[in-house]
Formats: sequence, C-alpha cells, structure tokens
Amino acid sequence: MQQDSVDAIKAHPRYQELVCSRKCFAWNLTVIMLVIYYGFILIIAFAPSLLGTPIADGAVTTIGMPVGVAIIVSAFVLTGIYVAKANSRFDALTKAIREDLQ
Repeated sequence: MQQDSVDAIKAHPRYQELVCSRKCFAWNLTVIMLVIYYGFILIIAFAPSLLGTPIADGAVTTIGMPVGVAIIVSAFVLTGIYVAKANSRFDALTKAIREDLQ
C-alpha cells in the first residue's frame, strides 16, 4: 500500500470514527471483564467462606461453583457482544470507508 493511500485512510473522518468507537468499545468490555474476574479473586482472598457456602441446606455444591461458571460464561457473552457489534457497526463503517476511497 502506498503511503499516500495510508495517509488518506488515516485522514478520513469515518476511519477516525471507526478507530475511536472500536477502541472505546473494546476498552469498555475489557474493564467489565476485569471487574468480574478480579471481583471474584478479591472475594476468594477476603471472603472465601462466602463462596464456600452451600447452595441449599445439605447440598454439596457451593455458591462458588455457579459463580465460577458464570464468570466463564460472561467471557463468552462479552466476546459475542463484541463480535455482534463488529459484524454490524464496525464492518459497515469499514465498507463505507472503502467505498469513499475508491
């Protein structure tokens, strides 16, 4: 790719919108996942008995098991949210940029 093409793309307002919106969205999802994960770690560190509480009287399974599963599922859900937005909004902006610059 020629340097003038790269400069034209970088100067395009829709490209700047794409970069900004994608970066902001990715950081928001990253912060959400970090809060979920480190919140779990902090509970393990400072209140382990909370996660060791049985789900019901006489149950063997503790609250920690479904919470751990929820953390793993939340990672998949957040990934799905990103993919859905990337396939709709970000791809549309990319297509618009390509059409404008051709």
